[in-house]
Amino acid sequence: MARSIDYGNLMHRAMRGLIQNVLSDVARDGLPGAHHFFITFDTTHPDVEMADWLRSRYPSEMTVVIQHWYENLVVTDDGFSVTLNFGNQPEPLVIPFDAVRTFVDPSVEFGLRFETHPEEDDEDEEIEAEDEDAKPHEAEVVSLDKFRK
Repeated sequence: MARSIDYGNLMHRAMRGLIQNVLSDVARDGLPGAHHFFITFDTTHPDVEMADWLRSRYPSEMTVVIQHWYENLVVTDDGFSVTLNFGNQPEPLVIPFDAVRTFVDPSVEFGLRFETHPEEDDEDEEIEAEDEDAKPHEAEVVSLDKFRK
């Protein structure tokens, strides 16, 4: 049986680990300077926990902002939970790292996009590079224009 190094899964775990490390630091020490995050996630992921009214409003994906007002940020090996303010209504969210589609810190123009392909298993999820000729399983820097006002 031929063995090979699965660089795609290794890169996938490394990028999710980066998000975990960043959020763990923020949970412990708060957001430094102008840093803030736009996190888009798949609301259909079976381990996402959110209020029914939010799920009906965002049936496939949702982008949250961790910046001025957030509470109870708790990071685990599998994901994170946070309470965010939606129109002066605090709502707890539980978001597994596997549900995250994009992670952007516009203050330093850093971003990751995790591409999923419905016909493939979750273990075959790819992270694609911005370069059009890029090989699968590489990180992609997300354009921040769609997040700017």
